[in-house]
Amino acid sequence: MSNVQLIIEERSADIGNFMVGRLLPFREKRTVGPFAFIDHMGPTCLKDYQNLDVAPHPHIGLSTLTYLFEGSIMHRDSLGTEVEIQPGAVNWMTAGKGIVHSERTPERLRTSDKMLHGLQIWVALPKELEEMEPNFTHVEKDDLPHWEQNGVSIKLIAGEAFGRKSPVPVYSPLYFLEIKSTSAQKVKIGEDLFGESALYILEGSITDGNNVFQPKQILIAKDSKLCEFEMAENTTVYIFGGEAFPEERFIYWNFVSSRKERIEQAKTDWENQTFPKVPGETEFVPLPPALKNFK
Repeated sequence: MSNVQLIIEERSADIGNFMVGRLLPFREKRTVGPFAFIDHMGPTCLKDYQNLDVAPHPHIGLSTLTYLFEGSIMHRDSLGTEVEIQPGAVNWMTAGKGIVHSERTPERLRTSDKMLHGLQIWVALPKELEEMEPNFTHVEKDDLPHWEQNGVSIKLIAGEAFGRKSPVPVYSPLYFLEIKSTSAQKVKIGEDLFGESALYILEGSITDGNNVFQPKQILIAKDSKLCEFEMAENTTVYIFGGEAFPEERFIYWNFVSSRKERIEQAKTDWENQTFPKVPGETEFVPLPPALKNFK
């Protein structure tokens, strides 16, 4: 009997000069635990004249998690951070009361062909921390807990699970796991999960009950404790979830908050350019016209 409650397919979305596959939010499932937003970037081959250039833009009320499979992104923010993220490492930026950042192809790659492939994720903050001071953490690939278990490779990218803890400084009970299998394997990990849970298939396929699921799908579990499935050979999945917040979260452009009036204030602040600036950057992403009449 399948434990899948809902299947979410990737939907194309334009983030400026780059197309992504939007996974969350979804009209029937806005959040999974504290996870409020997930974009699948690529895989895309950028030619020597093509580059990722997401100009400075603001966030409030969330932490962003960038995790790359291929390629590199230069992150700059209003705290003065300047870090190049590479495959397997984690960029964790907590916006709190407000932060601004840009995401661009590093200078050393701007005149050569390159690949870009990864996940961009927003994790909502608990209500009492929505206005915390912004901060930034970069965690290298080798510093993330990873191990072999029952024929599969597991990496704990963020949060806590299996009695282990990632060095990524999360602010509520959650988990974000990578599971890889080179051969067909049965996986049973429900006892190590909690709260709401979902599974994203990056490559390969999984079988749950009599159903076979393919890449570019998020499977929302009915019960995280019943998380059991079969992985085909050469399959990679990501499992994310945790304790849901008691309050609804509103998402508006790049803002997440438990209060609509706070989002209205953030909109006004961005239009008036009173957010902090990113050192060395002069461009910015305007508030999209279609969003100006948000209620």
